[in-house]
Amino acid sequence: MQTAATLLSRRPHRPMPEVTLGEAEIALRLGRVHELCGSARRTLALAVAAETGGPVVWVTVQGAAETLCADAIAELMEPGQILFVTVPKRDMLLWAMEEALRDGQAPVVVGDLTAPPAMVPVRRLHLAAEAGCGGGVCRPLALLLTPDDGGAPGIETRWSLEPAHHEGQGHWTISRLRARMAPPREWVMMHTRTGLKPRAPRPKRSPDIPANPADFARNSLPDPEETTQSVG
Repeated sequence: MQTAATLLSRRPHRPMPEVTLGEAEIALRLGRVHELCGSARRTLALAVAAETGGPVVWVTVQGAAETLCADAIAELMEPGQILFVTVPKRDMLLWAMEEALRDGQAPVVVGDLTAPPAMVPVRRLHLAAEAGCGGGVCRPLALLLTPDDGGAPGIETRWSLEPAHHEGQGHWTISRLRARMAPPREWVMMHTRTGLKPRAPRPKRSPDIPANPADFARNSLPDPEETTQSVG
């Protein structure tokens, strides 16, 4: 039996294992269920999966309108690391995710959904992931892909990824929409050789230097009217 002294020890809290995308705050805790939404949610799922090294179990419903492009997958991770599972209906998709998580052999299990699931299925996925942490070879991570702004209840975190064309080619905006211990926040991401990473902050411009070089040149020249008056 544990004593009060054992339970209230001063040993530091051990952080939970997680996967990150180049920054400590862009983190998804292992052994839990997370939701990815937005138009580029599949790109985000591949980026997260690439950080784990695979293999990945990717579950979809038969006849889905959208499918992954092999060339696009290769830009983020090795396509051979993905095991695609196709089920005839949505209820079987969630069941297949449970079985893969409970087995604990794949670090990432993805469920590509057309709508957010209810609370009970999400809770069952959490329990399956926890079981996989103890009975398998890894701590499995569950990713629920949902359209638009998502909305699945009971998830650990919710993230959105959208293209950021105004920042240039290969840029994305990732948004932390929900987290138990962190506020909403956005980052500009870049596709690099090592995966999807936050863009380095741009250097701040000195307030004394105009943004337009032509303005700086004009400000450096003397005023013609002042020159004429001084000569006269």
